[in-house]
Amino acid sequence: MASAGQAPIATVYVRNLEERVKPEPLKDALRTIFSEYGNVIDIVAKTNLKAKGQAFVVFDKPESAQAAIDELQGFELFEKPMVVALARTRSDATVIQTGNEEEFDQHKRRRIAEKDKKRALEVAEQQNRLKRPLQGAAPDARPAKNQRGAGLKATGQGPAAVVPDEYLPPNRILFVQNLPDDFTKDDLTTIFSRFDGFREVRTVPGRSGIAFVEYDAEAGAITAKENTAGMALKNGEKTMKVTYQRQ
Repeated sequence: MASAGQAPIATVYVRNLEERVKPEPLKDALRTIFSEYGNVIDIVAKTNLKAKGQAFVVFDKPESAQAAIDELQGFELFEKPMVVALARTRSDATVIQTGNEEEFDQHKRRRIAEKDKKRALEVAEQQNRLKRPLQGAAPDARPAKNQRGAGLKATGQGPAAVVPDEYLPPNRILFVQNLPDDFTKDDLTTIFSRFDGFREVRTVPGRSGIAFVEYDAEAGAITAKENTAGMALKNGEKTMKVTYQRQ
């Protein structure tokens, strides 16, 4: 159910689908089944390994989505019972159909920001798991020496888990790297001042090739990052790397 102030959701999240079925036949089957409950305007079937077996079915009306959930919970498709629920957010297709270009841009920026935060948390959790000691190990237990490791001395605890730059959660300051040595503050200002909320460019004394770009809010930084990351500079000699500043 949509919370106060949020537009009603017209998208059904479907999981527990047969992973061996290719996306197009799967989408055709879903369209055939769900069209019984209303006008289906889009179907997104996940293809990456981690998200296989999931799909989103987008109706033009929220009541159609709810009717499909009520009737199709546990319905077997390719011999597997579907698990269905309302999606947590509106789909791109819904926003395009009901909103304007500005609303769609805001929706897309929020979705990308949420995705970046989720990826950052997943990477941090994965690295933390690697650092945890084996459960149930005796206090005095030590790993057995193998032939190659014999005689090596312990060097203390390993370094703390560090989230890669690419997975840092959004904030209003961008970290810009891989700039040409002769690239100036004015050059960067020309590029980044095009985006809403631009505040300033800060270079690092004695260090060429890097800079920080600050915006009034996250939204401006997100838009700037999306539009400048990977930009070719100096006739393609350099490719600008843009990430969020590490907090």
